[in-house]
Amino acid sequence: MFNEICIYEAKPTKTDEIEALMKEVAEFYRQQDGVIDVHYIRRTHRQKDFNAVKEGELPVRLTRNTGKVTYVLYWVLENEEAHARVSKLGIERFYKRWN
Repeated sequence: MFNEICIYEAKPTKTDEIEALMKEVAEFYRQQDGVIDVHYIRRTHRQKDFNAVKEGELPVRLTRNTGKVTYVLYWVLENEEAHARVSKLGIERFYKRWN
């Protein structure tokens, strides 16, 4: 099994466009042989600090406008070869739209 995590940052004005593209890319990846699971996640919360975690406190909602929105891609593939093959297909199909 092969796991990968990628971090993306987008301008707040582009979130609708980026999230629609992420859904399309995730669906494309899921259809490829060797892909087990794909998740795009928008970061909406953070932990206050380690003591807050130990005390079981709720995470803090991100509300400050930092000029960017953070997303994480988490995907699981059968092996490194599947990752190389599917990544190449994804770049060929979606690279221009990501930029």
